[in-house]
Amino acid sequence: MLELGELPDLKALFDEFAPRQAECPVVVVDMPCAALYDTLLDELRLPTIGRLWLDFAERPDKESWQASRSLGALLEHELAELAKRGIERHRTESHLDSTKTLATFDFGIVPMVSKAHVTALATGYSWLEKGATILLLGPPGGGKSHLGSAIGHALVDAGYRVLFTRTGQIVQKLQVAHQSLQLPSALAKLDRFDLIIHDDLSYVRKD
Repeated sequence: MLELGELPDLKALFDEFAPRQAECPVVVVDMPCAALYDTLLDELRLPTIGRLWLDFAERPDKESWQASRSLGALLEHELAELAKRGIERHRTESHLDSTKTLATFDFGIVPMVSKAHVTALATGYSWLEKGATILLLGPPGGGKSHLGSAIGHALVDAGYRVLFTRTGQIVQKLQVAHQSLQLPSALAKLDRFDLIIHDDLSYVRKD
């Protein structure tokens, strides 16, 4: 209570009624060490992110990147590397000659072969999606195997699975599979390929 004519104690009033800042609990978060992140990413089979994450983790501080941007960039790198590894794996299983590509084929030696036509087959995949068959006919040494391999390489680059094999070799394998009652399994393995290139078709002996 204030007596008549008495001035209030402003400091006391301020201390009593001034808003007080709420006390927030301090939360300590232990961040996993780099080795643990590497282990987790290895378990998840994300090798590209495992190789790059530390560099991208520093970018928000150095380059003002948002965390979502860093994550997006890491995922893009992982997907690109995944696609690259898939192509490399498919090229290995294709048994294609690495030296026989469109870039190494000399169309000047065989002018009867249309470069535009071959390029269209190698870059347009509608014929493959329709299940069409391509026959490369000509005398020995005319580049049939080279052109077949070149088309196969282009299809592998486009994500298709290709198998290059001598016709006699695949016939022998199927005969052995038939004799051992494994023919359905052998055919199922071949059916996984989008294209099978049979080389030296005319040299198969008829039994």
